[in-house]
Amino acid sequence: MESTGGPYLNTAAVTSPVGIARLLQMTFGCTTFSLVAHQGGFSAAYGTFCMFVWTFCFAVTVFIITCEFTHLHSCLSISWGNFTAAFAMLATLMSVTAAVIYPLYFVQLGCYPIGCEVRDFRIAASVFAGLLFITYAAEVFLTRAKPGQVTSYMATVSGLLKIVQAFVACIIFGALVNDSQYGRYVATQWCVAVYSFCFVVTVVVVAFSVTGKTALLWFPFERSVVVYTLGAVLLYVSAAVIWPVFCFDSKYGSPRRPGLCAKGRCPWDSQLVIAIFTYVNLLLYVVDLAYSQRIRFVSHL
Repeated sequence: MESTGGPYLNTAAVTSPVGIARLLQMTFGCTTFSLVAHQGGFSAAYGTFCMFVWTFCFAVTVFIITCEFTHLHSCLSISWGNFTAAFAMLATLMSVTAAVIYPLYFVQLGCYPIGCEVRDFRIAASVFAGLLFITYAAEVFLTRAKPGQVTSYMATVSGLLKIVQAFVACIIFGALVNDSQYGRYVATQWCVAVYSFCFVVTVVVVAFSVTGKTALLWFPFERSVVVYTLGAVLLYVSAAVIWPVFCFDSKYGSPRRPGLCAKGRCPWDSQLVIAIFTYVNLLLYVVDLAYSQRIRFVSHL
């Protein structure tokens, strides 16, 4: 049988700087969850989250390497450049979160009561978790859009910020469900509506970019995203004003943490986390709006 499409295997997928970074991701990811599963151990929601992050990132990285090495990605009906850029940013955020959470909750200097062997395994897993984060961050750095370069939207600063915005919104949602008492006032319910609306639309923007279906829409996708980003900035400004007032003003809430509030189950703590990350996301949307004026969408890369 004659070959009409060039080499069957793409060696650049594993020999290029990005390919080497992905091989290291696969190696460090496998090592991390193997150390934890073999002897390090994990428990509760925090440990389960860390194991999910490492196994999920490992599986998707193997999938990406396999598809690029065998050219199978050309058979998929998605925008491959947008997909890999979006995943690299998401994996960076997830892996740095796991790299902080696991040693914070499971690593200790002394051997009692877990034993020295378990302690050593947990320390080793934490080290490899940190290396895993570095390799994903390196991929984001290597594949990000350069000035004047025609590239996928998700590789631009604006596209990468969409992933960060959605991730920060997930942190806000986690704090909301942790007894934040957001249902006490209509104003705080408005803030929840703002977080939910912006999260959903941001995910939709990412989904359309990754699937490469933006050209099929009946409205100008590029202009609509810029208009949405402006709207998100205004909505988050309202939440950034309303949430602190109704949570920390003495008329509606408590300016200081109540002394009898239990650690880990204190509504005031959740409200503070939400306030902080509201301002973080507001800043991200402002930066996104500034950068969105300087880019052009390329949906088929």
